[in-house]
Amino acid sequence: MAATKIYATGRRKASIAKVWLTPGTGNMTINGLSLDAWLGGLEAKKLRVKQPLVLCKQDTSVDIVATTLGGGFGGQADALRHGISRCLVKMDDSLRATLKPEGMMTRDSRVVERKKPGKRKARRSPQFSKR
Repeated sequence: MAATKIYATGRRKASIAKVWLTPGTGNMTINGLSLDAWLGGLEAKKLRVKQPLVLCKQDTSVDIVATTLGGGFGGQADALRHGISRCLVKMDDSLRATLKPEGMMTRDSRVVERKKPGKRKARRSPQFSKR
């Protein structure tokens, strides 16, 4: 391992995750809480956060400390996943071949479409009344 503490940033929607990765035993601390305390019963989101670690078989060999801000739990979880992936590639460049085909290195640029004038939402029109 080149450095003892590796930093990367992950983004998704309006969320930003700052991730620090160190060699360790698999502990994950997000905003001062464990992963289970932070995401509670949202099991699918927990699996998405752990996905890059499981793919690279690093889930028990690195510790992660992260801070997330902006957006909701879904966007923050995906931002965290992106940040962890970037940290793993900084740690070992050969892991890029595993993560890139799974789409973990690409920032998901989809954001909410803006509201247009005369519409109720981005595309939803007011109800039409014939008479």
